[in-house]
Amino acid sequence: MLDRYWFGEVNRISPEAPVPVVRVERREERLGGAANVARNAVALGAQIGLLGVVGKDEAGDAVQNMLEELRIESFLNRDAAISTIIKLRVIGRHQQLLRIDFEEAPSETILRDKLTQFNALLPNYDVIVLSDYAKGSLVNVAQMIEAGRRLGKYILVDPKGEDFSRYKGASILTPNKSEMRHVVGSWKSEQELTEKAQQLRQSLDLEALLLTRSEEGMTLYTAAEVLHIPTVAREVFDVSGAGDTVIATLATMIGAGKPIAEAVSIANRAGGIVVGKLGTATVTMEELFG
Repeated sequence: MLDRYWFGEVNRISPEAPVPVVRVERREERLGGAANVARNAVALGAQIGLLGVVGKDEAGDAVQNMLEELRIESFLNRDAAISTIIKLRVIGRHQQLLRIDFEEAPSETILRDKLTQFNALLPNYDVIVLSDYAKGSLVNVAQMIEAGRRLGKYILVDPKGEDFSRYKGASILTPNKSEMRHVVGSWKSEQELTEKAQQLRQSLDLEALLLTRSEEGMTLYTAAEVLHIPTVAREVFDVSGAGDTVIATLATMIGAGKPIAEAVSIANRAGGIVVGKLGTATVTMEELFG
């Protein structure tokens, strides 16, 4: 995805409708979606390859150019039948006033090509991150996980939707509270949540389930333990892209050989730092360990 930001001043209300008038003074573009995950991982020193779908359009060119600038190996499938997904955010007085989304699902031909390419690239990477934004690019996620397991890859999934069965066999699943509630139902106590989380982890054959809980921090569920890590956010300015930062940091630390509990603790710290920044942002090693 391409994240576009229009920054401006708000000094009056429109005479046409009761809405603010933004006089745009500056425009900015950033990598979004899975490209933001890649951007976060490369900021921490990881070597990254990105497989995804964009349109054959100006926005797709912008994504490609930014990936090249960051030295992220790009394996983008250019689909002439669609437009690149764009999230346009209008910012006035340091507050997001409006977001406009442009999106279309990829064609079946492109998705078949992407799965073939995924299988060809798989041996070259140690850790696989599957970021599902429910935009149509991960319809083959079950086959991807199965292929990764056959080759002994560590597979992290940021899930979406009400059916997590397609993620069966992943190493770690990282749902947030809302996503978890959609799948297992509500809970009235921490004990009930633990029971539901562990049942889900076992039924999906996961090594771990990491529940991200906003201001409540994170809880890691494994066969050996339940580890709760409180939030470390100094000031919440913008939560957009925080999940991308968390899974990118987690993947990078696991790839570097950190034990899962330590990797989760570092990822929690990264999430606390990035919500203090505007828009989809990254965290550096100096910020994490300095």
